[in-house]
Amino acid sequence: MVGERRIGLLGLVWRLPFFLLALSMFAPYYWMLIGAFKTVQELMQFPPTFWVHRFTLNNFWDPTPTAPLHTRGLFQYFERLPLRFGTFVANSLATTAVNTVASLLIASAIAYVIAKRRVPGSNAVFLLILSSMMIPWPVTIIPNFLTVKNLGWVNTYVGLTVPGWVSSFAVFFLRQYMLSIPDELIDAARIDGAGDLRTWWTVVMPLIGPALAALGIFAMLGNWNSFVWPLIIVQDSKLATLPVAMAQLNAVMDSAMAYGVLMAGALLASLPTMAFFLAFQRHFVESIAITGIRA
Repeated sequence: MVGERRIGLLGLVWRLPFFLLALSMFAPYYWMLIGAFKTVQELMQFPPTFWVHRFTLNNFWDPTPTAPLHTRGLFQYFERLPLRFGTFVANSLATTAVNTVASLLIASAIAYVIAKRRVPGSNAVFLLILSSMMIPWPVTIIPNFLTVKNLGWVNTYVGLTVPGWVSSFAVFFLRQYMLSIPDELIDAARIDGAGDLRTWWTVVMPLIGPALAALGIFAMLGNWNSFVWPLIIVQDSKLATLPVAMAQLNAVMDSAMAYGVLMAGALLASLPTMAFFLAFQRHFVESIAITGIRA
């Protein structure tokens, strides 16, 4: 009995650093969450409070913005910008959805050819794809911008989305996953008269669903939070995404009293990513576990 208690205590001590690490990752989100619903007085209070003493929605819409210790809410601040908050959200949703779906389809098609078709030169192509993963993304900003500019895609949805359709990591990840698919399934589809396109769509794609879900989470997070590329390509506020709009919001804030407004905007910007992850977390964990074993 004493031995079991000692083992349980050692297990708790061993897990304590991981609990502290998880707490350190959750703490900023918790601070943003409570800050979005605090009054200006409470936000400026020192020492700070670690829970909401007086709940308010004024950081989203303040009915008395000119009163002392009051400021315009999130949606009222965006009235000073050319467009409303909903337009920026719609732009982010559209670009995120298009980029995520396109990148998954293209990466899965390339991975299928490399993993299952084994055409001449496929290994060399795969090595080139792996090599491209060693190049830091900031190095490619100028060449990508010049290419988009020469194509006339600057300040367009095409220039905003198309450069994000190909991901070397996605190709590598799906290729490793597809290697675990028995070749007999591919051969059976070909015997039944299915071409490569139909085999890829009807046989391979359903089998790599967990991997697609995991990659979808990464792609969705990356595209939703993308700031540098939209900032460079977009010159018209009608095409601006939410991160760019939040930067504009920061530029038009009147004073430190508007910190709650920034927290309210950050909270709304984080909700779609949280919802997406919670909806697909089971597939995400399953894919990571299976891919790690099979690789």
